[in-house]
This record gives sequence, structure tokens and C-alpha cells, in this order.
Amino acid sequence: MKLLEIDGVTECRIVSRINRFVVEVKVNKVKKRANINNTGRLKELLIKGRKGYCIRKGIKTEYRLFGIKSGRYATIIDTQLQMRCFEIALKKNLIPWLNGYNVLKRNVKINNSRIDYLLKRDEESIFLEIKSAALRKNKYAMYPDCPSSRGRRHITELIKCANDGQKAVILFVAAVPKVKAFKPNKRADKQIFNLLKKAMSAGVLLKAISIYYDPTNCSIILNDPDLKVINI
Repeated sequence: MKLLEIDGVTECRIVSRINRFVVEVKVNKVKKRANINNTGRLKELLIKGRKGYCIRKGIKTEYRLFGIKSGRYATIIDTQLQMRCFEIALKKNLIPWLNGYNVLKRNVKINNSRIDYLLKRDEESIFLEIKSAALRKNKYAMYPDCPSSRGRRHITELIKCANDGQKAVILFVAAVPKVKAFKPNKRADKQIFNLLKKAMSAGVLLKAISIYYDPTNCSIILNDPDLKVINI
């Protein structure tokens, strides 16, 4: 299902990653700098010569890189765009297991961390944290692709919420085309893997949705609103 169309898309070729937030690309054979907001390593995606997709809304750069071609479609690396897609799907009741919920608050402070959303339906509320799963291994989308102290902190806070009797969800946005399931990446961060097991035991719900970018119509597609999560 089509979630949204992206206006003003520019094709590019990856040259190199300059730092955490900037990638050098070629647009019409001219080198440009493009902003990215995904702090993962993205080594499997940011490969020299690979086709990418930008919009002209970079932060201190002319462009913002949001997608990397992966076969016929593209992986969405832009975490803000992933969150926007989630909000659209939620508002349109396209995520069956969250039907009726609305965003009550964004960027919710809990102790020393901030969780992405507080959702509400009638008298029920849920803390929900989104994690970007832009790494593909075989038929799986995976998170994380490198060690993440921030990820550990968020999972720990949600475990505390669950232990206090509050509902909590970790939602993995599998932004990779045509994957069959989500699977935690134990090799990248064993602590996160163990924390996710602890989270499940505490009652934190681990869920996933699948989206990708279709360059033929400049649209983001919701492929699966309830992607299978492989048991840890």
C-alpha cells in the first residue's frame, strides 16, 4: 500500500561517507554533499558507485540522502522519514495491532532518556520507541548494524516501564525491500540482544513493520504492517 509520495527526488551516486552526518555523492557527475540522519554504519549500503535518492532539504548541505537502491526498489535510511511513515500508517489505521491509537506526545522524557512516542486509545496508553532496521541479511531486516549505547539506554527504560505496569513497545521499522521477517543482530551488539530478551520477559512488545521506497513512482510503500519478528 502506498503511504506517501516524495516530491523533488534527485538521483545520485554514492562517493564516500565523510562523517556521521554527511555523505559525498555525485549528482549529474558533480560532487555534492548530502546530509544523513541515520547513525548506523550502513556499510552494506553506502558503497561507492551505488545509486541513491536525495531531496533538496539538507541540514547545512544542499541535499539530504534518504534512500539507497537495493535491487528494483530502495532501502530507506532516513530515520525521520521512517517515523513520518509510521505516523501516517497509524493515523490511517493501517497497523491493525495499533488500531484506534493516536499520538498523544512525541519525544517523551523518561528518567534520563527520551522515548519516541506516547500513544493513547481511550484510557490505555503505550510508550513506543522506533528503531531503524536498514540492514539486510538474507531474507531478514536486522537491528542494530553496530554497537549502540543509545539503543541500550532506550530498551532499559522500556523494561523499567513494563516492570512498573506500563505498556511498552519497541517497533522495528524494516526499511528494506521485500524482507520476510525482522531478526535482532546479535553479532553487532550482544548487550542489545540480551536486553531485548529481558524486555520480552518483562512484557515489552517487540513488533515490526516493513516499508520501502519505489523509485518508479517516487512513493513509499507499506509492505507489511505486522512483519514477523523472529523469536530471540
